[in-house]
Amino acid sequence: MRGHAGEPTHVVVLAGQSAAPHGALRRRRRRTPGPRAVAPQPPPATVRTTRATLIAARPFAAPGDAERWLDGVDGEQEAASAIGALNGLIHLHRTATADPSVREVTRGQAIVVRVGIGAGEQVADGRWARAFELPRPAVPPRRSAALRPDERLAAMLSGRDAALACEELAIRARADVAAGRHREAALQLHVALAAALRELTPWAPRGDLASRIEELRTLQPAADAAAAAALEGGLDDAATADVERVLARLEAALRARSAVGFD
Repeated sequence: MRGHAGEPTHVVVLAGQSAAPHGALRRRRRRTPGPRAVAPQPPPATVRTTRATLIAARPFAAPGDAERWLDGVDGEQEAASAIGALNGLIHLHRTATADPSVREVTRGQAIVVRVGIGAGEQVADGRWARAFELPRPAVPPRRSAALRPDERLAAMLSGRDAALACEELAIRARADVAAGRHREAALQLHVALAAALRELTPWAPRGDLASRIEELRTLQPAADAAAAAALEGGLDDAATADVERVLARLEAALRARSAVGFD
């Protein structure tokens, strides 16, 4: 992988792995090409996983430098950087294949995360001269009890509430912001905000939604300007900050709608 200036940043190695031997899986498929009978309580199916190894493009000058780096490295920060690079690759893969089902990965989805050092042949094969394994991340607390996600899910399943189009668009905009795709985020936000101003209007009499909707209207010019800049090719720091600010206020309004209940 190379940066904008063509400078190498990472070597990425992807390897498929399976709990069962590949030959056994192939033989089973040859013997039973179609559906096959299963026991009333079949054992768990073989899970196929992918090992992603992200290797810094610039090697250390000497083994001692690598050892000192590993002794002082912030494992979680290194993992976040690697996951960001991996998600950049996944984003390009989704674009190249035009496959909307391809999604970025998160730290919590990883079965295991390791940080280590080794020779090129070692790390390319998922092995190390020395490494450590990061603990599983703690489950973050809910941002607000007012969100009541379980209650809202039940309301949507029972038909007492519905998912708004602006909610899905805001989620996509947030994913773009998190991935550093500020042009895409600005364009998503432009449409999400326009949809929200229509979709939230019937809820205006409830709670403080009226004032929140009015706030979103005052923020619309900033969102429009950021989207126009995105169409021209790029956002400056001020426009990027506007995208994050307006998106945060839109998300707050959507949480407020959920907080008023669904009856």
